[in-house]
Amino acid sequence: GPLDDDDLLREILLRLPPQPSSLPRTSLVCKRWRGLVSEPGFYHRFRFHRRHNPPPILGCLVDLYNQGKRYISFMSTLDPPNRIPAEWFSLHFNHGDPLRLLGCCHGLVLLFSKTRFEVLVWDPVTGDRHRLAIPPGFYAEGTAITGAMQHGEAFACVYSSETGLWGNFISALLPSDVPTTTCDIQILASDVGDSLYWLVNKVFLDNSSSILELDLNGQSINVIPVPMEEKAALTNCHMCVMRAKGGGLGFLYLSYFSAQFWKRKTDCNGVASWQLGRAIELDKLLSLKIERKGRPYIIGFASQNNVVFLWTRVGIFMLQLDSLQFKKIFEIGILNWPPCYYPYESVYDAGTGGGQDGAELLQDAED
Repeated sequence: GPLDDDDLLREILLRLPPQPSSLPRTSLVCKRWRGLVSEPGFYHRFRFHRRHNPPPILGCLVDLYNQGKRYISFMSTLDPPNRIPAEWFSLHFNHGDPLRLLGCCHGLVLLFSKTRFEVLVWDPVTGDRHRLAIPPGFYAEGTAITGAMQHGEAFACVYSSETGLWGNFISALLPSDVPTTTCDIQILASDVGDSLYWLVNKVFLDNSSSILELDLNGQSINVIPVPMEEKAALTNCHMCVMRAKGGGLGFLYLSYFSAQFWKRKTDCNGVASWQLGRAIELDKLLSLKIERKGRPYIIGFASQNNVVFLWTRVGIFMLQLDSLQFKKIFEIGILNWPPCYYPYESVYDAGTGGGQDGAELLQDAED
């Protein structure tokens, strides 16, 4: 039959769902199947085959403190048998060199060491770590490393993993009314090329906000206004730069339980402006009661899946912004302020990482 042909069987196995338990379960079928999925290069082909599709959200990374020491903990969002033990992707480091978690993108985690003045690129799946020294001239007192703004100027420098070199400095003068403090970086692959976006705001002054765009193709920095004119509660916990439905730049704004979806459009004269699209009531979607449970906050965004993480007093939810499908992933008690979650998206075979094999993962998930 067709399954007697190893070449054909390999092609079938390459099309298994990209869940952590897929290949370990397959390897348990028989010795021959285990041999095929264990071949050198098979796992890389397995990941490469899904390069055009969003990888699954395996969980999220959170900065935590325990007994005076800081560490980065992993929290799996998957159901058994795909749930990944926290210790597999958690990162402990020298207390004298506390690393700041900057974000996750394309299966990599970016951290900053203020002591060494370098960034650490970490692949939790393979365990690979690469240290990159910050280029000279980039740092000044008060500069944010996620993007840099000081004295009315924004500047950036792009590192190429292909060449192993930093590029030229990119800078732009900012209008005087642009905020001067940065929030967490968000990444969006638009239809016209890759761009990086920062939400920036002056929380303690007048709550004014803007979007800072780094156009990697055009090698330019641009300032984009947020679509709302009201100043109340404009913080990064109420806003999110996202991919608009159908492509292009989008924006999500939460006003208590009302979620507004905006899209950036350009007219025939080349003038760009925001247009309001959908507006939904999250309390009805998530079956929450406003009067008893308080307002939700945006605490994370998975750019490749266009999924936002929402903190509420009854738990943390994942909301897919295109389909509006939601899932409650964590139970949580009442917090004074929600922490920042960094969703981690990657294809992961539990049999190749974490120091355990697939059979142990399946056993752990079922306990």
